[in-house]
Amino acid sequence: MKLHVDKKADALYLRLDDSKIIESDEVAPGVILDYNEKNEVVGIEMLHLSRRSHDLDTTALQFEAV
Repeated sequence: MKLHVDKKADALYLRLDDSKIIESDEVAPGVILDYNEKNEVVGIEMLHLSRRSHDLDTTALQFEAV
């Protein structure tokens, strides 16, 4: 799993695995899901991060496993 934050593009991309992306679908404004050939979600992109959370600090991301 890989997380990429692009401050210049104001976007976040979470890649769940390395399978080939076959299709993408914008499921909500600025939220795009990428699907592989098995129709599984393998990527999640969120655009306009600064509009979604004004207090977001992308330099201090935390990982939590439950």
